[in-house]
Parts: sequence; C-alpha cells; structure tokens
Amino acid sequence: MGEPNIDLRTIYTTLVDERFTKGTPLGTITNQQDFYWMGADAVKVYTVATAQLTDYHRHGKLGEGEYGRYGTPTDLDHTTQTERLTQDKAFTYVMDHLDMEQTLGYEEALTQSIGRQMGEVVIPTVEKYVLNKMITGAGIKPTAVTLTPESIYDEILKANKELDNAFVPNTDRNLVVTPEVYQILKKSKEVVLETTQGQDMRMTGIISNLDGLNVIKVPSVRVPEKFGFLVAYKHSTIFAQHLTSVKDHINPPGINGVLVEGRIVYDAFVLNNKKKGIYYQETV
Repeated sequence: MGEPNIDLRTIYTTLVDERFTKGTPLGTITNQQDFYWMGADAVKVYTVATAQLTDYHRHGKLGEGEYGRYGTPTDLDHTTQTERLTQDKAFTYVMDHLDMEQTLGYEEALTQSIGRQMGEVVIPTVEKYVLNKMITGAGIKPTAVTLTPESIYDEILKANKELDNAFVPNTDRNLVVTPEVYQILKKSKEVVLETTQGQDMRMTGIISNLDGLNVIKVPSVRVPEKFGFLVAYKHSTIFAQHLTSVKDHINPPGINGVLVEGRIVYDAFVLNNKKKGIYYQETV
C-alpha cells in the first residue's frame, strides 16, 4: 500500500470543531472565547469594576473634596483571574492494513475511527469534567431536596429568582437535567415546555425551553449521583481548549498499517465574580 495523500490533521481538526460545536452542550453552557491566552497553558480573564452614580452639581458650590460637577473621579478597580490548564489527555490505536483494505478503505476508515473516538471517548470525558467543575464552583448551593412532579417547578423558579437577585442577565441561562429528572419535569402539571427547537439546537443538547431557560439533557453518568439540576449562566464558566492534534504513522516499525496518536489539552474554570450565575440543586 502506497502512502495516501491525506491531511489527517485537517480531517481531525474539522471533526473536533464539529463535535464540540454541534455534538455537545459545552458551546451552550460555557464561554469559549472571552479570555486571553497567557503562554501555552494558561488563560487570563479581566474584569473591570464600575463607578458610583452621583448627583450632577448643576448650580452652587462644590462640596468639600469634590473635584468637579460630575463628582470626584476614582480609579476603576479591575480584577484578573489567571488559570492554568491541567487536563492534558492522549489516545493511541493501531489500524491494520488488511482491515482497512477489506472494509472502508484508508481515508474512510481513519475518518470514521476519529469520529467514534471523539463521540464515544473524548467528548464524554470532557463533558463530565466540565460539568463537575461547574457543580463544584457553583456560587449558589441550596439545601438538598427531594424532587417530585409537585415540587420541581417551584425549585426551578427559586433558582431563577436567585439568579435574578444576583443581577445575572436573563439571557444565556440554561437548565441542565438528567433523563430521570427530565421525566419528573414532564410529569409536573405546572410545567409547560416549549419544544419547538429545531434540529440544530437539539444537536447542542437543547431539547426545550422553560421559564426562559434552555433545557439541556445530559446522561446521568456524567454528573454526581445526587445531581438534581443545574441552572447556569453561560458566561460564568470558561471552557478553554488549547490543543487538539493527531498524527498518523504509516507502517511504523513492527506494524503493518497505521498508528494513530491524538492529544487534547483543555480545562474549565468558574469565574470568581460570576459564580452566582450557577445554581446547583442536589437531591437527598
């Protein structure tokens, strides 16, 4: 078999981008762009404070210590949160020459194998990690409760109220549930779910809308055992994916076929000044 002219890196990158944007809720529940890279393995997020609103002195003398009619200017404080990426994962496997020739052919076999690796191994691992970082970093964690069809709607309304009182924007809020909790939600007589979402939204995990929240369903195996639900403002969590690479080695020593090696570097961080945009309800 001659060496095929295939840009595997391009194939892999395209698949990674597609999987992370269309095959996972990470793009909906996390912010993947509002940060700055600091070197190869760290990100920095800047937050600027605000100034106090005062009365404009249109007439009369200025008060003691006042600089001008607008008041006395002060330096705006700013905070910087720097986080280092800790997740550096890799995978490797061999595809035998004869297996590829007798099945899909070289290019198709590689493409499908990378797609399966992303969908069945990489994405679930990353999703579980990010969700648990969000749960751990949630700024609002009420007492554990038992969720029933009679109580679940009130509990979700409480979560939205807490975010309102914390001045969290009404947009980009998400309700993350497991299939079991979604079943409870569907049984509630008080809940009316908006289920007109198109296929493109469903690909990102959004299955309906409730009280302004995108309802997103995730497998139970990706969250803790006593997970009730998570109400999360998208911009409270940074998801940084720095490196995704793959190499194919054709007929390396000892192998008649292709040795595939892949690597992904990523992490997720709940922002200190936006942690109250995440409400985690645990069950008893």
